[in-house]
Amino acid sequence: MGVTGPPGPVMDRDEVDRALARLGAEHEAIETSLLALQDHAGRRLLEGAELTGTTKERWTSAEASITLLWAYFDAYTDALRSARDIRSRRRWSSRDDLVELTELLRGESVTVAGSATATANAPTLAGSSKLSEQFSLAALVERMNELYASSLDMVVASDAVWSALPARIDLLAAELQRTRQLAHSVGVRPGEHPAGDDLERITRTLTTLRERVVSDPLAFWAPAQGSSAPGGGRPDTTTYDREARALEEVRREIDAVLTVRQDAEARLVKLRDVLSRADRTLAEARSARGEVLAKIAASEVPAVSGPPTALQEQLATAAEYRRHAQWHRLSPLLESLEEKAEDELLRARESLTAVTAPLAVRAELRGRLDAYKAKVARHGFAEDPFLVERYDAARRMLWSAPCDLRVAEEAVLRYQRAAADLLSPRVPEQGGPHDRVDRRGES
Repeated sequence: MGVTGPPGPVMDRDEVDRALARLGAEHEAIETSLLALQDHAGRRLLEGAELTGTTKERWTSAEASITLLWAYFDAYTDALRSARDIRSRRRWSSRDDLVELTELLRGESVTVAGSATATANAPTLAGSSKLSEQFSLAALVERMNELYASSLDMVVASDAVWSALPARIDLLAAELQRTRQLAHSVGVRPGEHPAGDDLERITRTLTTLRERVVSDPLAFWAPAQGSSAPGGGRPDTTTYDREARALEEVRREIDAVLTVRQDAEARLVKLRDVLSRADRTLAEARSARGEVLAKIAASEVPAVSGPPTALQEQLATAAEYRRHAQWHRLSPLLESLEEKAEDELLRARESLTAVTAPLAVRAELRGRLDAYKAKVARHGFAEDPFLVERYDAARRMLWSAPCDLRVAEEAVLRYQRAAADLLSPRVPEQGGPHDRVDRRGES
């Protein structure tokens, strides 16, 4: 919708003809816009809807604006028809005709009468007590532009929300219904499982959301910042998006329960195996502790805990859940048990390692002693009396019970040092090999 030129001095014939042509084109554009607004799907929906809140308030104003728009358009049409009639009186308009045309085309020559209700509800005339107003054609078009823009903005925004949200809510509600049926089949029910409570809450929220969207669409419209164009903005889907994410989380929870139903027996068998291995390892650790206490002296041996009875009880509970198809309870219990069972097996292995550490030290000392004996034998000193004496002393300590690891380690070190001294390279003297230092007297 356009705007006519500003008022000025008496127009000549060419100016009048150009103004009439422009006003004629503008008249067609205004009529087209008003008819499009009249036939807009959003406007028809607004007329038939039971509105509430912001939408109800703005539609009351918009209806008054549309009524005024047609009154303004009719006055505009009459003024244009009068101007054309004056111009068509004669081919060459007289000065009196031109003065009249100038006043009609540029002066405040258009009188618009409106109902008190329409005038009171129209946004640009709020508070006006006039039953009629005088306009120039330019001012009249400007007023029509204001009313048209506000009315179209309201209609387009409402239609955009109605086109976007109810259909999406219905699709989500259908998905919600399928999820509820699936949840019921695996025992996920309100009051028994958090996911069942979530489904009830999502159902209530979507029902309320749809009712509000239908009755008050403008409550879910986010205008574009800095935009003055009618319908500038987008539907506000914040609530819908939040519930869609919540439903997706519930679906993942249901999928986890379904997975439990499919492989529960295999997971229970694996859990029994892990806990059985932990029991056997702890039993081995207890047996090894007794052996260590009998064979190793002066050693701190950690205590070994008993079998994990609490986990065995929870495993029995999990088996009971499976037997009664309580998958929603079995799912979190299995996840917890699997983690605890692996921790229990690791703890049992660490306990066995800690208990058998003294035996490992003794075995390492025995191996080291025999390794040096073999090395000495390869160099032809297996019968050396001093080395034999040192070896026998260390061996007695390592193969006696209880074995004092600290004393035995010192004996092994003495044998190592003696062997190292014997095998280290020396410069022969005149006395020959029999002149080497005799170590039998060494302690």
